[in-house]
Amino acid sequence: MAGFDDEVFGAPPAKPPVHAIGQPIDDLSAPELAERIALLKGEIERLERAIAHREATRNAAAAFFKA
Repeated sequence: MAGFDDEVFGAPPAKPPVHAIGQPIDDLSAPELAERIALLKGEIERLERAIAHREATRNAAAAFFKA
């Protein structure tokens, strides 16, 4: 259930993403860049797991329908 403030003022704005592809990085320090690299590597790993899961599902379906 929404609180009174949400009903009166609307939902709070969404937080901006920590990093957007192509955004300027000139003003970031080396530790900030390293933090973003770690964040993006984690996202790459998550996407690779999703790909592996989808391929496993597709392979299982193909094996089921071949039999």
